Amino acid sequence: MNKINLYLHTYSLRFHLAHQEGFDVHAFIERAANEGFDGVSISANDSNYRHLKGIEAERLDAIRDRIQDFDLLCDLDTSHTEPEHLKKMLGVAKSIGADKLRTYTKYTGTPEEMISQTIVDLKEVAPVAEDLGITVMLENHESFTGSEIAEVLSTVDSPQIAALYDYGNSQMVLEDPLDCLVAMASFSRSAHLKDHVTVKAEHSPDRQLSILGVPIGEGYLDIEETTKRLVEVGCTNIVFENSWGYRAPVRESRKTKEGLAKLGKGSFGYADAPFTNERYLLEWEGLEPSQLIQQEHEAHLRSLQWFRNLLTTMYSVNT
Repeated sequence: MNKINLYLHTYSLRFHLAHQEGFDVHAFIERAANEGFDGVSISANDSNYRHLKGIEAERLDAIRDRIQDFDLLCDLDTSHTEPEHLKKMLGVAKSIGADKLRTYTKYTGTPEEMISQTIVDLKEVAPVAEDLGITVMLENHESFTGSEIAEVLSTVDSPQIAALYDYGNSQMVLEDPLDCLVAMASFSRSAHLKDHVTVKAEHSPDRQLSILGVPIGEGYLDIEETTKRLVEVGCTNIVFENSWGYRAPVRESRKTKEGLAKLGKGSFGYADAPFTNERYLLEWEGLEPSQLIQQEHEAHLRSLQWFRNLLTTMYSVNT
């Protein structure tokens, strides 16, 4: 078996990064190294570049040096496929030593319209990515099915435009994650590891049918089978993204009879009472920062131990 490269995503410790004094991207990188990760995946996905906190040359150089000091691999996250934005973010990725840049579509409209515009964008970006030697990875991020991602990438047809498979995001379009993986597997260069439950509308704060992130190993995603299939096709970059407390509604436009029939079964299993924050964080806004930091820390450690135990069971190796 090829070695699994396990990356730590900044989203796993987003409350630490937002609220814990002194815990910035440099502290995050050090923690990832101390916990035995092979790489880091850093989100730059907002107007102030989120966990980078800016893109001045000195800042990026210092982050790159910190990553290199700990001999870690690096990915960068952004969103949208608009060509000028992606070209800019490819430059940022290069500056911090990242060899992969995750993105996803932010277009609206019919699936056909979104597919068409995404193809146009990525065809324009492909030569730049090829020149820089950085792979742009299109994620199935709550808008596209696996077959729609595959259609985009087959049409763009560039070695530097690939996919990032998310273990659970296809649920927001009512596609079973393993069905999504069948379509995306051959295109995937990395994967976001997480775990989910489905929350009935009557149990959601906004009364919407939703998918909720829970500590890894405490939800209904088939993490063992998904990981096995990814490794079998050579996708050995796994990004540990504990999404405890992240909730997203199922897309109204995807609520077909066939899709709705999956609810409550398999990976679409429902959250069960009691709805304790330690497992089901439905609303985090009312919690004190200190509570969020502590509970996130505990969820992170439980998730990491669970996944490492799984890998040991699956492969009889230390990962």
